[in-house]
Amino acid sequence: MNATEIMSTYLEIVHDHLQAIAATEAEPITAAAELIADRVIADELVYAYGPGGHSNLAAQEVFFRAGGLVNVSAILDGGTLLSNGALRSMAIERLPGYGRLVIDDNGLAEGDLLILVNAYGINAALIDSALRARELGVELIGISSRSHADNTAPSHPARHPSKLDLHNVVDVHIDCKVPIGDAVLTLDDVPENVGAVSTFTNAFVLNCLMATAISTVAARGSTPTIWRSGNAPQGDEHNATFLKRFQDRVRWL
Repeated sequence: MNATEIMSTYLEIVHDHLQAIAATEAEPITAAAELIADRVIADELVYAYGPGGHSNLAAQEVFFRAGGLVNVSAILDGGTLLSNGALRSMAIERLPGYGRLVIDDNGLAEGDLLILVNAYGINAALIDSALRARELGVELIGISSRSHADNTAPSHPARHPSKLDLHNVVDVHIDCKVPIGDAVLTLDDVPENVGAVSTFTNAFVLNCLMATAISTVAARGSTPTIWRSGNAPQGDEHNATFLKRFQDRVRWL
């Protein structure tokens, strides 16, 4: 396959995945958006955490983001960040108990709202984060692939000792529909698939969720808090008011 064929095929596959999400996930996105809108109107934070190597990108996607909600506080714990070592990241995301420490370290408490994102929906750090948050009375929105979790063996080394899946332990679950293995493109004479889709699907879900939440806030008669790009005209001036309100409250701002 040449570059044109690869781009065309990959584009079609990614489009089909996003279209499948759009066709089936409006209801949970709406329910999750209502929970987010509640916190925005109450001037509270919405926490986002992606425990797992590339899943950290999902939390960053909606944090301090042009067109995104100011109320989002990403949990950028260094344990599973790839910038601290890829093998280290994988080992920590499989470490039972680690996710509980992260939740406690970030001071989540009863009544808070946490978005947990991990395309595969099974790793130990993810499930421990969810279980600890539930113990504390935190409401949970989960974004993961139901089919990936359902079709991963209970004996897989990434799994939490409980063998639970994220979609079983959250209040609202949004299915990002990532297939087993993530990579979706088959090339001639190449033994492994290439071209992952999880970053596309997670970013699509999260941006749709945030846009729906913003629309919900406005429909309820409140003014949503929205970042403007610092590279846009008057961006710094627009954002300055929010910084005064949130800088001492959002850990990684």
